[in-house]
Amino acid sequence: MHPINAHLANVRAMTRRHFFARAGLSLGGIALGNLFTREGLAATAAATSAAVNPLAVKLPMFPARAKSVIYLHMAGAPPSLDLFDYKPKLNELHMQPCPESLFQGKRFAFIKGVPKMLGSPHRFQQHGQSGAWVSDLLPHLAKMVDDVCLVKSCWTDQFNHAPAELFLFTGLQRPGNASLGSWVTYGLGSENQDLPGFIVLSSGGTDPSGGKNLWSSGFLPSVYQGVQCRTVGEPILYANDPPGMSRETRRRSLDTLRKLNEAEARLFGDPETVTRIEQYELAYRMQISVPEVFDISKEPEHIREQYGAKPGEGGYANNCLLARRLVEKGVRFVQLFDWGWDMHGTGKDNDLVTGLPKKCQDIDQATAALIADLKQRGLLDETLVIWGGEFGRTPMNEARNGSTFLGRDHHPNCFTMLMAGAGIKAGLVYGETDEFGYDVVRDRVSVRDLQETILHQLGLDARRFSFPYLGLNQRLIGPTEEARLIKGILS
Repeated sequence: MHPINAHLANVRAMTRRHFFARAGLSLGGIALGNLFTREGLAATAAATSAAVNPLAVKLPMFPARAKSVIYLHMAGAPPSLDLFDYKPKLNELHMQPCPESLFQGKRFAFIKGVPKMLGSPHRFQQHGQSGAWVSDLLPHLAKMVDDVCLVKSCWTDQFNHAPAELFLFTGLQRPGNASLGSWVTYGLGSENQDLPGFIVLSSGGTDPSGGKNLWSSGFLPSVYQGVQCRTVGEPILYANDPPGMSRETRRRSLDTLRKLNEAEARLFGDPETVTRIEQYELAYRMQISVPEVFDISKEPEHIREQYGAKPGEGGYANNCLLARRLVEKGVRFVQLFDWGWDMHGTGKDNDLVTGLPKKCQDIDQATAALIADLKQRGLLDETLVIWGGEFGRTPMNEARNGSTFLGRDHHPNCFTMLMAGAGIKAGLVYGETDEFGYDVVRDRVSVRDLQETILHQLGLDARRFSFPYLGLNQRLIGPTEEARLIKGILS
């Protein structure tokens, strides 16, 4: 078809929605020109760089305390009552019938009938100047309590894994929204143009229940989607050139492909075509940069021993060490998922006596090492570290189908999260639950509050930070004003 005829066909096919979408781009250009006039050359340079490369560094909305985030998600929801939220009353009532007020008219995922109260089978001690209570399952993290903030009053309104994880990471209980890491890289870009701005690492044998939607870019341009990497073998599959293709040949191929994509972008104006160009270029640069940063054998032996990391093996410890290496290289958001924390007590692998100690042993040393390593390198001041699950666990024994193993059911009312670095008060125990660990009684922290606070520490106003989609200015914190900044944990 002749180019002119193709253009006419494109115009005829344009719907009202397409027209306004493209008109928006034109109006955006006018607004951008006005911004240049008002903000001067610095703003001009930053905006121009972002237009050429969507992952270029962008200015925050206000001075930020954090430059990067390492989010350590324990998929399946760790039982706070056996780790950080010490409740002597539960031990007194161990295996006694639960008070009616705790189960009458309440919804549980698996508990039936009249459950029995469940004291923790593990011993607690106070640690540090803060006097924080920590279980003997976490001896390494216990030594770090004066470097972290224990937020013991988190709650959510979701009590199944996938919806709770989606709500936590995307602000919506069902698939379709942009993830937290995608929002952050959309807002701030990446400081290393040879690496993705948002990298995902997993351990525990499988992905979390929410699946890849937890690092999806949703309605944002796909260049902001999290890139899932492996810690054994090739970090990213299919990124390397096939046999027989040299790097020079690959470069010529990409140059030709870029010209074709640029022509398509001029003709149809689809922003995803521009994204495709950048993704091909990033993949080309990653062929050199990714293998280097993922090679933990280059770390001194004492550092690897500090984490418990072993070259050539996967697992949480290696991922923690990689997280530090990645933020050190300028990656904006590193998301670690560790699966296997769903302690229902249906068998030895997920009970509080056998399964939970094993999971704690998997993560305790490496998590403490990550915080200590960031601190001694001066990176903790600008790196926000978050540790936790998607909801809490009940103070009652689940005893599904008469199981004799000890386990706890899903519980949205309260759970504990750890936060450290980047303007978070160190050595603080924030919030409180009741004597059973059933409800929050002081300083409630919702999922929306967590989301707003994370964005705030990165210099992003959660209320103004939005993206137009489906006729709305979409936000991570949703359309309402329920989110609040957790000022009590900020230094």
